[in-house]
Amino acid sequence: MDYDVIIIGGGLGGLTAGAKLSKEGRKVLLVEQHDRPGGCATTFKRKGFTLEVGLHEMDGLDPRDMKTRIFRDLGVFEEVNFLKVPEFFRFINERYDFTMPHDPEEAIESLIKVFPSEEEGIRTYFKRILNAKKMMKESAGQPESSLGDYLDSIIRDEDLKLILLGNLGYFHDDPYTLSLNYYSVAQGSYFSGGGNFIQGGSQVLSDYLAACIEKNGGKVLLKHLVTNLILDGETVTGIKYQGVSKVDGVLEAEADTIIVNASIPSLLKFNLPSSYAETLKKEIGEREFGASLLTVYFGFNKSLKDLGAKNYSYFLYDSSVKGQKDIKENNSGPFARRSFTFVDYGQVDSRLAPDGKSVGAVCCVDYLADWEGLSKEEYRQKKEDVAQVFIEKLESLIPGFRDALEYYEVGTSKTVERYTLNPEGAVYGFAQSPSRVVMDEIPAIPNLHFASAWTKIGGGFSGAIFSGYMCAIKILRA
Repeated sequence: MDYDVIIIGGGLGGLTAGAKLSKEGRKVLLVEQHDRPGGCATTFKRKGFTLEVGLHEMDGLDPRDMKTRIFRDLGVFEEVNFLKVPEFFRFINERYDFTMPHDPEEAIESLIKVFPSEEEGIRTYFKRILNAKKMMKESAGQPESSLGDYLDSIIRDEDLKLILLGNLGYFHDDPYTLSLNYYSVAQGSYFSGGGNFIQGGSQVLSDYLAACIEKNGGKVLLKHLVTNLILDGETVTGIKYQGVSKVDGVLEAEADTIIVNASIPSLLKFNLPSSYAETLKKEIGEREFGASLLTVYFGFNKSLKDLGAKNYSYFLYDSSVKGQKDIKENNSGPFARRSFTFVDYGQVDSRLAPDGKSVGAVCCVDYLADWEGLSKEEYRQKKEDVAQVFIEKLESLIPGFRDALEYYEVGTSKTVERYTLNPEGAVYGFAQSPSRVVMDEIPAIPNLHFASAWTKIGGGFSGAIFSGYMCAIKILRA
């Protein structure tokens, strides 16, 4: 069957592009290998609990946020409920216990109260992130700084730097190789618009976007994998695909336009025009993959509020992290000492658990190398060992945590790779280093477009949504 647009992959980038294009009258086919749409924006059920795969909090949704315009255009706000989370995060290390407000003025005053000698640096930091886009325009063409180098230039106290870097894992694994511009735009959006959780989990948003495609005459085909591209000379004219069960054999579909929502490196497995394959291979070879994440999912027989828990998200830094220069080494060190995030979804009306119960999750930076070379039994045992490490740490933080625990499950970088097909389980696509961000978009075949965390805009829910929508606009204008 012929279509106007075929989308390879059903993550947020592909879903957003498909929803916009189908709304504007294009006939869309979206092919996704998983049994549900969403990529990292999905949930799964275990013993009555709905476990959130990716979203802790979505930044922004204030009037100036581009997502607000996108969601209004696609009717998202009419069907999806966004909950404001109570605070940005609570940071804990052996020296400080600090709760970061979402409101920037409150955050500035709270930080100055704890670090009075660093007032100038604190105000400079917030001026930078709250005016990130303006400052990016003013510095266009100049060599870009890393976040780590920038913090070193304005702040002396290492613990203050660590507090400001509390949620670094939302973006990258090392402040010294993270683009200051990329971080500033994203972090500024958290402070200007607050944090939001999708009631019922991120699957609600993904399902809504998939329904938009089908409501407007498109088709979302799950449990099917694209195996190759169809070429007519140097032009891509369609795809070959098959069910993951491989029962139906190889099928074909043709379209004037192809959107790749899958990882850009996965294109190297396809039948690309020879003139383009070498260019793409060179471009990919010049970029590093971002880190992956390990998640421990928890289901509780009560609300953790009953145990005295008061915070939505905690960032706990290990005692081995004395300053920001120690973060990268800690992220690749033993799990027993690895810094981590804990999110208690029971602090909001998440609708993820039965009445009287709640869910939560631990998340930390992870790498495929942490899990390679293990037998099935060794892999299973290591996951259990890691789960117990974090359960013990959380028992110390929230006494009674272990007794409240009804279910837990561990997802590793191997899990991410299996369900998203992202190489090395890279959840944010290419690493957002300063040199990476200033590069132009990867050159595309005229009718082959990219919409994912692997594009110039970068990863995270917002990055994928922006990428998908802008891709759709580019196609519509053409």
